[in-house]
Amino acid sequence: MINVLLIGGRGNIGAGLRTYLPRIDDKYDVTSIDLPGSADKAGDKVPGDLIDLDINEHPEQLAQLMQGRDMVVYLARRSPLAAMNTMTDLVFEALSQQSPMPLIVASSSVHACDGAYSVDEDPWSTWAERRFDDLDPKPQQILSSIDACPNNDYAEEKAYVEQWCKKLGDAGHGAVAARWGGINSTNQMSEERGYFALWCHQEDASRFVHACYTSHSSGDLPPGAHYFVVSNNTYNIFDLDIPRREIGYQPTHNAEIFYDKKRTDD
Repeated sequence: MINVLLIGGRGNIGAGLRTYLPRIDDKYDVTSIDLPGSADKAGDKVPGDLIDLDINEHPEQLAQLMQGRDMVVYLARRSPLAAMNTMTDLVFEALSQQSPMPLIVASSSVHACDGAYSVDEDPWSTWAERRFDDLDPKPQQILSSIDACPNNDYAEEKAYVEQWCKKLGDAGHGAVAARWGGINSTNQMSEERGYFALWCHQEDASRFVHACYTSHSSGDLPPGAHYFVVSNNTYNIFDLDIPRREIGYQPTHNAEIFYDKKRTDD
């Protein structure tokens, strides 16, 4: 079995991992830690153990729950920024107590690189309005290799997670920062500006985590890497060639299916 611990697994991303990881490989055995009373977006027929625990109040229990895991996926967040970074320290310090240390896939976001692009400024503003023919040549996609360039507190907390992943990677441990795109519990399109250009289906998010684990298991995972995690969208802002090449990430969904359906319905 592949023993996985999700920290914050009842939300949009965690619900998808609990649903799709066992479908990708039935060896996945997933346990999720969440705050008592937190809403579960996965429904009531998804396999796996659910544990109610405030890790901020009981870090020693978190460390115990990490023991013997093959992979830890850190999804939880809190506010404000200082509290979030304190929780990130707590998670990575608990991880550092483990021997052997499991692979960690930790949540960053496309917003960690908000300083590099904006859907409210050209050229991506025109892209967000789906006026693709008005852009010749089309904008150069943003590479996963770009360093975090935060310009707000949310982005700062994600950049802090990336720093921890790099620190563990430099020490020879398996650590990946997932720059998640737009993920929601129904895998639908949002009216959010430019959402189609960074949308990610929950199944593709699970394919990414699976790619991280299989690359780590084979010894091919680059140390302390960070990757954008979006679906195979025709009009992606973010280039996927690097995660495809380095870890074999193969997303299968495309946001354009929603626009094709809309044109058919109209």
